[in-house]
Amino acid sequence: MGVRASISAVLIIQNEGHVLQECLQSIAWVDEIVIVDSGSSDNSLEIAEKFTDKIFHQHDWKGFGIQRQRAQGYATGDWVLMIDADERVTTELRASIESVLIQNNHNKVYRINILPWVFGSFIRHGGWYPAPKVRLYPREAASYGEERVHEKLNYSKNVSTVQLNGDLLHYTYRDLRHYLTKSANYAEEWSEQRYQSGKKASLLQAVIHGSWYFFRMYLIKAGFLDGRQGFLLALLSAHSVFVKYAALWVKWNDHKK
Repeated sequence: MGVRASISAVLIIQNEGHVLQECLQSIAWVDEIVIVDSGSSDNSLEIAEKFTDKIFHQHDWKGFGIQRQRAQGYATGDWVLMIDADERVTTELRASIESVLIQNNHNKVYRINILPWVFGSFIRHGGWYPAPKVRLYPREAASYGEERVHEKLNYSKNVSTVQLNGDLLHYTYRDLRHYLTKSANYAEEWSEQRYQSGKKASLLQAVIHGSWYFFRMYLIKAGFLDGRQGFLLALLSAHSVFVKYAALWVKWNDHKK
């Protein structure tokens, strides 16, 4: 058996006190926890201090991509596990990660299935699961781009992507108000990114994209199999899609003033 490589769990946070403790408990076994805070006003930092002294402050928010870049820059482990405060590593996933650290193959990055918990139930349909994302990678072989949202992890084409066993549990929304707040923030980030790129949108596009999203999520991708939660989530997701296009339309109309 080879020598186990080191690993840094990396988080970006703001006002995550309601979920942060459970997240950090699930990764307490890693060699280093790196946290970058963008201006928390709740008890997030008090909770973080129980688990790590590597807490940094970057309050000039420039989007998710750049914030993840900054956070990774503080890490020193051979490998990075990029995780959000509302996520938790399962026992099975930890075992899979430990195996990767023993192999220590820097020509691979690893996808992880993310299982969301929404409105009292795990969501396994509608395109929300498994929805794997690369979250485990060699620190010096990959880094995030500068996208405000939908940030992309960049790595060489010579690097192969491997699927890990085990789920990363995602406790996505506390309640409906939390969903709507996150959705509004996301719409603002998305529309700003598109606006800065010169992209435009119409209200008709907003209606079409929102309607199609509901149809695809609830019927084509079988969101109905998640019961009432699936129906509610499909409706809310369609609304979120509508709002982000509407927000872009509003930006251009405000610009005409």
